Amino acid sequence: MVTRPKRSEVPMELTWDLHDLFPTYQAWETELEAIQQDVHKVTRFKGNLGENAETLDHCLTTFEDFQKRVIRVAVYANLRSNADGTNPINQRDSSRVAKAIALINTELAFIESELLDLPAHTIDLFLQEQRSLQPYLKMLKDVMEKKPYALAPIVEKTIAALSEIHDAPYMIYQRSKSSDLTFDSITDDAGNELPMSAALYEDRYELAAEENTRRKAYKSFVRTLDQYKHTYAAVYATEVTKQVTMAKLRNYSSVTEMLLHPQQVTFEMYENQLQLLQQELAPHMRRFARLKQEKLGLPELHYYDLKAPLDPDFNPVTTYAEATSTILDALTIMGEEYRGITKQAIDNRWVDLADNVGKATGAFCSSPYGVHPYILITWTDTMRGAFVLAHELGHAGHFYLAGKNQSLLNTPPSTYFVEAPSTLNELLLANYLLGNTNDKRMKRWIITQLLGTYYHNFVTHLLEAEFQKNVYQSAETGTPLTADVLSELKRGALKNFWQDTVTFDDGAGLTWMRQPHYYMGLYPYTYSAGLTVSTAVAKQIQEEGQPAVNRWLDVLKSGGTMKPLDLIQKAGVDMSKPDAIKDAVAFVGSLIDQLEESYN
Repeated sequence: MVTRPKRSEVPMELTWDLHDLFPTYQAWETELEAIQQDVHKVTRFKGNLGENAETLDHCLTTFEDFQKRVIRVAVYANLRSNADGTNPINQRDSSRVAKAIALINTELAFIESELLDLPAHTIDLFLQEQRSLQPYLKMLKDVMEKKPYALAPIVEKTIAALSEIHDAPYMIYQRSKSSDLTFDSITDDAGNELPMSAALYEDRYELAAEENTRRKAYKSFVRTLDQYKHTYAAVYATEVTKQVTMAKLRNYSSVTEMLLHPQQVTFEMYENQLQLLQQELAPHMRRFARLKQEKLGLPELHYYDLKAPLDPDFNPVTTYAEATSTILDALTIMGEEYRGITKQAIDNRWVDLADNVGKATGAFCSSPYGVHPYILITWTDTMRGAFVLAHELGHAGHFYLAGKNQSLLNTPPSTYFVEAPSTLNELLLANYLLGNTNDKRMKRWIITQLLGTYYHNFVTHLLEAEFQKNVYQSAETGTPLTADVLSELKRGALKNFWQDTVTFDDGAGLTWMRQPHYYMGLYPYTYSAGLTVSTAVAKQIQEEGQPAVNRWLDVLKSGGTMKPLDLIQKAGVDMSKPDAIKDAVAFVGSLIDQLEESYN
């Protein structure tokens, strides 16, 4: 059997280069100690922010420069931990950073508290008097919007001091997932023994053409989940209890209102996203499921069959080199600046693509300000992997441009928007591939990859959001969140969407344990919001060409200087109404129409 290598056995060229963050591990340790000592450079302004505009400006500038250093220290430890969560040194360093940041945040809690104590007219006066405060305009106005929900300064300081405790559920979940979960190996149809891991299940076996491989991998996967369900339920219930308690303390009407507030998204926008996709997308996806069952010749379509290839005998593989070359070609339409960022990421080891023991599952892009983005994926030579990579490169291009054009505090946009640049890259890749083949079977295959993007963002994350919504409602009415309750809520969300087109066993309910998103607030639904935006923008680029590209690049460079509705409007899309969602759902329906017609 082929075994997964240890991190130390992975070729260097398959890993990311962390030297751009710190030249040596010792340099990182030195800076970790230094930031804890240097926090006084910011705290010396404590009690004086309301004195005059110059003092406020000096404090915010000093705070921003200090935060750049803290981010680098934190990202370095986080990347090492995600690359190998089994390494005891990485585990120790993650704890060291968490403790340091908790202490730093406690010391720096005075900034927001003092700003909240200032009358709005004082802030406006300071902005008029000190032009160098203008880059902090949105940040200051965002703080003012928190005023109705702010607690007494001593309470805010106490909450900041407990940040390590508040972050513990997510840390425990991630560490257990990367270090403790082990899975029984499986055998393929030829009798070969295959290694099994969470990453391999999600990136390879769930997409396998052989029904037996999918089934065996699924059973191995849920067997391990079942062994940990009570522990994970206790961890997640702690996270939810924290959210419910904080919402009550801050006098929000619900957890949902509290979590939407920093996103600057209305409840109507949130509900539009969930309800319309449940009502209008589900019939299209059930039609897709029935087509898949028919073409695969399956008596029943099981949950583990949903990501099976529609044409099992046609599955062109692609190497990492081939995939990255194709992605670069697909992004040529975005212009040399954007394409150049992507090429840097590929050529300069911004990407960690190895599979090794202890590596985090899934994929992400981390973008430390002033350095460059880092991407984690697990490469498995599938074209679906090319779409995942294009997605993360979209995040990289976005944050690279935002970081180059905005100050640190103005860089991150609302999470409501953040998945738009990433999913646009996926759509551009699909459009490029479709435009460069006349082969009927190849076109069908590409459409299924594109549908994979919509499945991931419009179905997987939608159902996560539906599950999350039901979890918060249950918690707020006093229902204990046991493993059985969580599994039933997850299974219910799946069955409500797919109805009788898919057969669900008890293991399907355990898949709430797969995703870290539940520890990130109301994050899952934003994937569908982002893809709604990118669907509209991709159409604009196809129809208008350069003017649409220019608008989009301006949006990316704007970072977090605007509220999400205004930022998206700058791209020519109106998310205050349901029209864009309806158009995106209609596009999904048209893709399924094309698949059905391709068999005639």
